[in-house]
Formats: sequence, C-alpha cells, structure tokens
Amino acid sequence: MPEVGGDARIGVVFVSHSSKIAEGLVELAAQMAPSVALVAAGGTDDGRIGTSFDRVTSAIGEADSGAGVVILCDLGSAILTTETALDFLDDDVRERVAIADAPLVEGGVAAAVAAEAGEPLDAVVAAARSANAGDGTGPGGPDAAGGPGGAGAPASEAPTDATVAAAAAGHVRRETITNADGLHARPAAELVKLASTFDQRVTVNGTDAKSLLAIMALGLTKGASIEIASEDPDGGAAVEAIAALVQGGFGEH
Repeated sequence: MPEVGGDARIGVVFVSHSSKIAEGLVELAAQMAPSVALVAAGGTDDGRIGTSFDRVTSAIGEADSGAGVVILCDLGSAILTTETALDFLDDDVRERVAIADAPLVEGGVAAAVAAEAGEPLDAVVAAARSANAGDGTGPGGPDAAGGPGGAGAPASEAPTDATVAAAAAGHVRRETITNADGLHARPAAELVKLASTFDQRVTVNGTDAKSLLAIMALGLTKGASIEIASEDPDGGAAVEAIAALVQGGFGEH
C-alpha cells in the first residue's frame, strides 16, 4: 500500500483507447512519482483499440489504497466507460474516486506528482485540472509566465511587489540552474514535492512552487537565474530548503 508517513497515497488511473498510451503514461509518471499506485486501463479486453468496463473497474481496485483514486481519460467514450464503472462501485468506494477533467499527459503527470507529495483527493484533482489552458493555473494561464521576465527568463533585477514583500519577510534567495538539461520534468517534480511539504507559499520567479506545470512552463535552462521567495513570515525554511535543492542539482550531479 503506497503511504506517506503512514498515510495512504491517492492512486492514479489512466484510461485510454490504446493500451500502449496508457502504459506509456504510467512509465512516464513513475519517473516522478515512484511511490504512487499508477495503473493503466487501456484498450479492450481482447487488445483492440477501445475501452473496457472490466479493465477500468480492475484498475480502480488496484490503485485504491484506501485514500482514493483519481482517473484521467482520453476520449469521450473513455469517460462514459469510466462513469459506468463508477456507478457499479460500492458507495463507500465511489466517494473516494474522482474523474479529473484534464489533459491525459500533462494532467496525469501533475496528478501523480501531487499524489507523491501526499496531497488529498481534491488537491490531486486540482493539480490535474491545472493543466487546463485558460483556468489561470495551467501552462497557458497567467501563473505560467508569472515570474519576473516571463517563462525561461532569469528573474528581473527590478523588484516586484512580491519580491519587496518577500524581502521584507527576509525570505528571498537567488540561485542558478546548473543541471545540463535545465529544469526538466524530473527536477521540476522534485522541487514541487519539496515545496509541497511546507505549509507556507513559496514562489520561483513569481510562480507557485507547488504547481508542477507552472514551474515547467518557466522553461528554465542551464545557467538561468531563479528567485526563490516567500512572503510568509514562516517561509524561511522552505526557501532555504529549495535553494539547497537547486544548489545540489536536484540530485542529478
């Protein structure tokens, strides 16, 4: 049973018309969420393109450790199959299972990372939905480019209101990305998981450090300067921990 500090983690199920797509997503998400129950439910029972009531039902059971399950689907009929599967669950199980209206790849990865961080069901669903463009939190939303200088750019030297507030709290650090491939998916996931262990809000170049997709949308490459900040009076430990993670190359060197 996947657990965080004794607490069970949310499982994630990928429902796709293709078994290869669903299995590939499990492989991808497992790189960033190795402790989460990630289960593929792709294709029909006889291996054709389509979806299977039995496979979805079985996947939910396999992913459920008692904390709940978030399901992501690719096409409309996959959603219908999944909704039918949910109708046949016992009431107590159905209460902790949710379909996330989110893109299968981006939403699935974001959900897996949130689950790895030990977030509850509603937070994992919200993480998946953050991939929806235009909701204000996804890569296309304002938070994505939110940092000073925008995506991929080093933090501006001109102080923003957030920087001034964070500086007043004494919690601002500037670091440089040293990883050869920049802040790609795996180190971004490590940053988000670490940030999620703190109650205080921390930003990276003005972007919420707990949002995987927003952090990845910054497009930070090797040599990029980043500003880690918290306006919270108690945010110092979080800022220092993330700064240390950056200095250590996110464990990659």
